[in-house]
Amino acid sequence: MRATRLSLSVLMALSAPAMAIEVDGRIDLAEWQDAQHVTDFRQVQPLTGAPASQPTEAWILATPDGLAIAFRNVQPASVPRTRQRVQRDFDEQVDRVNLMIDFDGDGRTGYNFTVSSTGGISDAVITNQNEFNDDWDGNWRHAVSEEADSWSVEMLVPWYIAPMRKANGSTRTMKVYLDRVVGSTGERSAWPAASYERPRFLSEFNRVEVAQYSQALLAVTPYVSGLYDNVGGSSDYDGGMDMFWKPNGQFQMTATVNPDFGQVESDDLVVNFSATETFISDKRPFFTENQGLFEYTTPSDYSQLLYTRRIGGPADDGEGSGDITAAVKINGSLGQTKYGVFMADEADEVGRTFSALRLVRDFSNQNLGLMLTQVDRPYLDREATVLGVDHNWRPTPRWNVRTRVFGSRIDEAGDRQRDLGATLWADYEMDRGWRQQWIAMHFGNDLQINDAGYLSRNSTNYLHWEVRKRFAEQPQISRYSSKEWRWRVSSNHNNRGEHLSDQFRMSRESRLRNGSYEYAQININSAGVDDLLTRGHGSLKVPWRWNAYYEFERPRKGNWAHELEAELTTGGLSGTDKVGYSFDYEATYFVSDAFSVYGGVYGDRTPDWLVWQYDNLIGSFDGREWHINAGLNWNIGDRQELRVKLQALAVDARQRQAYRVMPGGGGVRSADAIDDFSLNNLGFQIRYRYELAPLSYLYVVYARGGSSFEERRDDIDGLLRDSFELRDDEQLLVKLAYRFEI
Repeated sequence: MRATRLSLSVLMALSAPAMAIEVDGRIDLAEWQDAQHVTDFRQVQPLTGAPASQPTEAWILATPDGLAIAFRNVQPASVPRTRQRVQRDFDEQVDRVNLMIDFDGDGRTGYNFTVSSTGGISDAVITNQNEFNDDWDGNWRHAVSEEADSWSVEMLVPWYIAPMRKANGSTRTMKVYLDRVVGSTGERSAWPAASYERPRFLSEFNRVEVAQYSQALLAVTPYVSGLYDNVGGSSDYDGGMDMFWKPNGQFQMTATVNPDFGQVESDDLVVNFSATETFISDKRPFFTENQGLFEYTTPSDYSQLLYTRRIGGPADDGEGSGDITAAVKINGSLGQTKYGVFMADEADEVGRTFSALRLVRDFSNQNLGLMLTQVDRPYLDREATVLGVDHNWRPTPRWNVRTRVFGSRIDEAGDRQRDLGATLWADYEMDRGWRQQWIAMHFGNDLQINDAGYLSRNSTNYLHWEVRKRFAEQPQISRYSSKEWRWRVSSNHNNRGEHLSDQFRMSRESRLRNGSYEYAQININSAGVDDLLTRGHGSLKVPWRWNAYYEFERPRKGNWAHELEAELTTGGLSGTDKVGYSFDYEATYFVSDAFSVYGGVYGDRTPDWLVWQYDNLIGSFDGREWHINAGLNWNIGDRQELRVKLQALAVDARQRQAYRVMPGGGGVRSADAIDDFSLNNLGFQIRYRYELAPLSYLYVVYARGGSSFEERRDDIDGLLRDSFELRDDEQLLVKLAYRFEI
């Protein structure tokens, strides 16, 4: 049964005044007597549409305090329960329920609220139909209770949690999706029978009409922090404030003064010798608060017009990071049009000024948007302006079409450059589990959006066609519950007429009956050119190559959980003559439901690793890389957690041959000297967090790290051992942030 038909059968008007809900996890039917009652949960993982194997019922009720949701989940003793305690924004395979809301019902932005059977929570913003970003944290209430053959959840999501359009009359029409996951099997049952594994997800939610309410909120979160540098022997003290103001549903302002984005979160260690930048997600509260409206992405990996990690990133003089003095963000709506304004300013003569404007107009089966960003960089005498138009169109229940057209104008030292980019992404849902996808991308040679945004490369003309077949129903004797096969062909040329590569990809994604996940992929790439390696000093012809990748995740069974990734690769100038490999294994041992330790190792060998030296000189190296990852997570109680995270890596590269890239693209052996090199990095953090109140925390963080680079080879084991002696930084941070709601 399709979700659109299901929604027509269950649409209800909930306009009667509602009594207050006591959020205690115990469902009192007298409290929920005026609620919409939902019982028709259908299997969506596997995506069969069959009735759920375990009965689930839910209630939806609008109250003056917020949208209230209750779940009752039948789970007899024959279906094992997962009692693992999880941290906020968890991704572990545990018993849980999800509430997803599109407050405006237009398929533009949704909000996901997750509660586990042990009371752990996660929240995320949903954009582009099925893309989830869990960097956002909202303030909402929840409670869990447990009985012999069932467990129950109550949630209350306040009306001020997100901006929303003004409703007409006394009722509001929104779209809602509810689901329940059985952790031991991975089965997901939902109302309606929509799936984020399909190209259309947000727009498939059920329409629900509820009583219209509005809430105002003024929240101020001051912080103070103290940092002691044990290497430099110095101390630093700081303070600042975040502010959130929502006078009504149609206007919301977030501001920050002298924000502290220090060592509370730790990024993973990354080694990157390529010409493209590593993308790192942003977990800073101001930049994640209702950021969904500013999402303007393309099919190119991670590309977006506003990449907030630029703000406070490396300064233009190359000395440290930019110092953010203040930033403000406004979200609102006027009729059917949503708007957003964003501004951030960095201090001193090397500081930059960032600004963005977002407009979105929603129609019955399409959305039209405009995005403008501008960055002023006085230290570089550079001003960057990017303007984009995006259109999302759903002409029929089978089609989902997304188009983007954007251009950049760069004014630097009296010179002006302009260029354009455009993308088309179309998905067509067929019968019996078949689906087709077409993607086309064009990025001009001089397209530059990375002053405020992120684009891994410009000068691209890319086409691909993909066919998928979903096998949602497997024989009962099969260890798999569902499989999906995918076949893709693609072609990629740069904007200078050079053929980069053609590719054939075949992959299979599978889910097992025990809740595990499996993915396998094979790529075959034609001969072509690498036009980025020499950083503008010539394109290198490369032979055809292939790679094979496998991934397996087994959730906790007993005291253990496992993750494995493995890959075979070819490349460089050797093509298929030399085969490299990589593997990544991590195991987690649960001492108890609240305390776990993990350890893992990553290793790879690249026998023909091409590394740019200078000008048109490149070196071929026999490269080896090893990582050690270890740590522990202890959920001490409902409000306290302790996390220990250790990462150490080592790289050893032994020179094989130097090459010069000739004008025709050939790599010619050269007598130029190239050096062996080795490096190692260390990242270690102990973080204690105590939740004083919702979104109010005390952090105590100890961090130590360092890196070393040598122009000589070394034993990979010795490099790993030596990494534990690195001590470029050693700091103790104490930070207190408390949210006052007025």
